[in-house]
Amino acid sequence: MKTSFTKFISVAILSLTFLTASASAMHHKSAKLDIVETAASNPAFSTLVAAVKAAGLVETLQSEGPFTVFAPTNAAFAKLPAGTVEDLLKPENKDKLVAILTYHVVAGKVMAADVVKLSKATTVQGSDIMIDTSDGVKVNNANVTQTDLHTKNGVIHVIDTVILPEM
Repeated sequence: MKTSFTKFISVAILSLTFLTASASAMHHKSAKLDIVETAASNPAFSTLVAAVKAAGLVETLQSEGPFTVFAPTNAAFAKLPAGTVEDLLKPENKDKLVAILTYHVVAGKVMAADVVKLSKATTVQGSDIMIDTSDGVKVNNANVTQTDLHTKNGVIHVIDTVILPEM
């Protein structure tokens, strides 16, 4: 049991190290890339990029913007119940997928220094997300794990949980 726990901790630390290193490297080159290109350049966002493509939002998120994206990682998508992502990627669920993804986007470039001054923000989907800065930064039930990844058409803040609008 102790060996399994030790292996789990080792894998978790390596995963966090990779994500942090990738995000750090992405931070420096991403100001030349748009939101989709920036996300696509980091393997930790492959599920998000696949979802954006399936939802037909690539062109929108490559437009002038600016946009603020609260971007869930692959690990965040993995927290959803089994089969959820696969179901959302089906063509017949495109409207639901669009609603979920646009719930992660705020019009305008909202940097971390601005986010901490807010208690809520209206998303492109039309609903508000709640912002809590009492213990770190949370957007609804998601922790913000990395901030201010600059892109040429906005900013990305990394979150550890997929946030879901009321449907």
